[in-house]
Amino acid sequence: MAGATTLGDLASAIGGRSEEAEIVAELKAGSEGAYAWLIGEFQQPVYGLVYRIVNDPADAADTTQDVFLKVFRGMKHFHGESSLKTWIYRIALHEAANRRRWWFRHKAHEMSIEPAESDGIIGEGSMQAALTDHADSPFDNAAHREVQRRVEAELIKMPEPYRTTLILRDLEEMSYEEIAEVLEISLGTVKSRLTRGREALRQRLAPYVREAGTELGLTVPDDDGQRSRVAGGGRRVEVTS
Repeated sequence: MAGATTLGDLASAIGGRSEEAEIVAELKAGSEGAYAWLIGEFQQPVYGLVYRIVNDPADAADTTQDVFLKVFRGMKHFHGESSLKTWIYRIALHEAANRRRWWFRHKAHEMSIEPAESDGIIGEGSMQAALTDHADSPFDNAAHREVQRRVEAELIKMPEPYRTTLILRDLEEMSYEEIAEVLEISLGTVKSRLTRGREALRQRLAPYVREAGTELGLTVPDDDGQRSRVAGGGRRVEVTS
């Protein structure tokens, strides 16, 4: 890497293709510093994405390791047709989907001996750790955890491809263009899946919001179903029809 340019300098401008190309070149050359940067930059987001799909902390951690093994081994085949982030997220979604299918084949019938998420905290890297606003009152924190658990529980039941599209847009906060790249679909398809997925999630959450909405500070859906906002743990999942 020429001159005094550092990975930190490049990371601050990662949105540019030329800067990203320099980082990719370092990765392909086997730079330990580049790989350390890659893990520091993407490990937490990838874990969060994977967890939301497999819904198990241990499986998410194992799958995240698999993702980075695939990234390291496949870097020589990365030619920049998409952004580095898009490529990594695509691998993560593929590995998470494989883990989820494996779970349903081999583990779904087993009774877990792990303790339940008694306080909504599922360990380092969990959604709770990332989303809780510690300035909230104890009641607010409890309410956030309750809403968060319910949204996650309903979201995990959503059929594909709506579940993944909602996760990428409303939880990962990716742009329509990034989602289209990751899923290799058109912008129109992204928007259609979001519209249908949000409506399906709204219908799933509506009874719960009507029952507990006032107490937990949620917006109760209108009878015509035009708009619903479900807030949880400091991040808002917006469901619009």
